[in-house]
Amino acid sequence: MKHIAARHWLVIAAVTGFGLTAPAVHAESPTLEKIRSSNTLTLGYRESSIPFSFLGADQKPVGFSLDLCAAIAEKLKADLKMPRLNVAYLAVSAANRIPLLQNGTIDIECGSTTNTAERQQQVGFSVATFAGAPTWLTTASSGITDEKGLQGKTVVMTQGSLNLGLAMKINSDLKLNMTILQSKEQAESLLLLRTGRASAWFEDNILEAGLVAGSPEPKTFRYLPNAGGQVYYYGLMIPRNDPEFKSLVDGALRAQMASGEFSKTYTKWFTQPIPPHGQNLALPMNEALKARVAAPSDSLTP
Repeated sequence: MKHIAARHWLVIAAVTGFGLTAPAVHAESPTLEKIRSSNTLTLGYRESSIPFSFLGADQKPVGFSLDLCAAIAEKLKADLKMPRLNVAYLAVSAANRIPLLQNGTIDIECGSTTNTAERQQQVGFSVATFAGAPTWLTTASSGITDEKGLQGKTVVMTQGSLNLGLAMKINSDLKLNMTILQSKEQAESLLLLRTGRASAWFEDNILEAGLVAGSPEPKTFRYLPNAGGQVYYYGLMIPRNDPEFKSLVDGALRAQMASGEFSKTYTKWFTQPIPPHGQNLALPMNEALKARVAAPSDSLTP
């Protein structure tokens, strides 16, 4: 395996004698043809998207999405009869992940990207690999057990969060008369909650879980039931309009889900201590993701 530094845009192409004799791939799949001709699968990873894709203690990329991509790599090796297929890694950011996929620098983005209708105009997505939900986070000592308990309270939102509009709608629909503060970033939101300057924080559960796990007293926090049943589906990002490649990617993921390996991988990263500091996100698989594991789909709605 090869690791490509974040600042390098060069895709390593190590064509071996075996690669030259590998079976031809149908021309209608440009991604598979590129992989076959270069003998390289290039995976894009994020450096700090815990637990999906991040740098571990040895500064090598690890995470839930990368484990799923490793299973896809194995299927590629088998289907293309290329056991010596190179797997290269390239660090990507929120800003450049889509352009790097579009121009062929990476073949799959193994990160934490939400599947949206807008993004589908630019890229493709695998079947859902995670179901996130915006959730109110509060403290055990607050005594708040549901949204009605937020009546008249001061709550915090992170500036620029996509969930601000939903929080304002909840405030209006339930006539909660909440005072909504806006922090500059996620860590500040948790700090305002932890120090009592806010009674609750509204954000995607996985983003909250990561910070709670690294806080001084994670057991002091409590999640309220999912607000309005809203669900965001994440998927592995792949090139658009390449059905043959998508079929292979989805096939690998479906096999993992059917065999129980997907659930084991989820448990490994979301409910057990993970590197680099041994924190436990303590985020069991929710019902929305369980439904997708039972019936894999890339649909945007439950």
